[in-house]
Amino acid sequence: MMPPQMRFRRRSFLGLLFLFSLSTSALYFIYSAPGIVNEYLFMVQARGMRIRENMRNIGAQVLEQVVRSAYSVNGTDYLYDFNLSDTSAPPTPYLPVGFTYLPTDICPEKLPTMKGRLKVDMSEISLSRVEKTLQKSDSTIRLGGHWKPHDCIPRWKVAILVPFRNRHEHLPILLRHLIPVLQRQRLQFGFYVIEQAGDEPFNRAMLFNVGFKEAMKDVQWDCVIFHDVDHILENDRNYYGCSGMPRHFAVKLNKYSYILPYDEFFGGVSGLTAEQFQKINGFPNAFWGWGGEDDDLWNRVQYAGYTVSRPPGDVGRYMSIPHHHRGEVQFLGRYTLLRHSKERQRLDGLNNLNYSPLVSRRSLYTNISVTLSRNLAPIDEY
Repeated sequence: MMPPQMRFRRRSFLGLLFLFSLSTSALYFIYSAPGIVNEYLFMVQARGMRIRENMRNIGAQVLEQVVRSAYSVNGTDYLYDFNLSDTSAPPTPYLPVGFTYLPTDICPEKLPTMKGRLKVDMSEISLSRVEKTLQKSDSTIRLGGHWKPHDCIPRWKVAILVPFRNRHEHLPILLRHLIPVLQRQRLQFGFYVIEQAGDEPFNRAMLFNVGFKEAMKDVQWDCVIFHDVDHILENDRNYYGCSGMPRHFAVKLNKYSYILPYDEFFGGVSGLTAEQFQKINGFPNAFWGWGGEDDDLWNRVQYAGYTVSRPPGDVGRYMSIPHHHRGEVQFLGRYTLLRHSKERQRLDGLNNLNYSPLVSRRSLYTNISVTLSRNLAPIDEY
């Protein structure tokens, strides 16, 4: 029979082995599927923020009752302003239904066709079916995904850049939803899908740089929207024109419980004017894998003296298309790069970009296929 002391040591060893195995598995999951992990972390954070907000509201209601009692004398109520927020000018109203304009007029920004909240259809659909439906509703969509209004002069020329790899079920959903919205907003637009070929980890930022350079060869776009393929807007009053740039459009995402994860969050859907994007030297090229490039872009925007705007209220709501596969692995070097963001800005971006694209025109978008290489911007240079 095994002595009790030996049995205790054996159980302790097995317990430690189990904990080591569990922690190793957890760390590997965090590394290999960071998007899923962050989604759950942000959900927990959002619920905590919501609880705190509810507690503040309850406290404010109690305080209001106390103050009202203090300002009531002999049954007479004296006025007291409980709205402590900063006053601001009322927003410009949307034009009424039936408002008319001429083909020689500049397209208004707040048209009556922009109704607000949208019904979002996340069901999968083939690209060919989306092409047929949109071409049938408006045959003026040109090859390569270019369109402009004919009943007024477009106020802005907007390029939509979509980084892409193996999201074939997502792209038709995005196009089906977003193209009619941009048409109602009376913007001249073009869609560019920048597809990463090869076996290197996904480099979302470098794809945006490639897309910007290729798009500017087509048209001198006023501004550029950097748009994840799985983000579907819920409000057509989220205006994709160039006013208010730099702008973060995707403020409230359903998978984050419609709460901004942190103040400097600049991911999902963002936009800059072409001039601004060139001034900050574009995105960094050195971020391979998941995470960090949006934070670096935020830093570049701040260093250039720009202020990021966001749509008000629930206008910036988006839904995320569910993923049927695991995302990219984490880029573990992102924190080192972010610490040296300012020094790297003049070295890493549009100015050191070398690539050989394969460009093809589809009916609803221009496809830019490119094989990316780490030799473009080695991390050890910084």
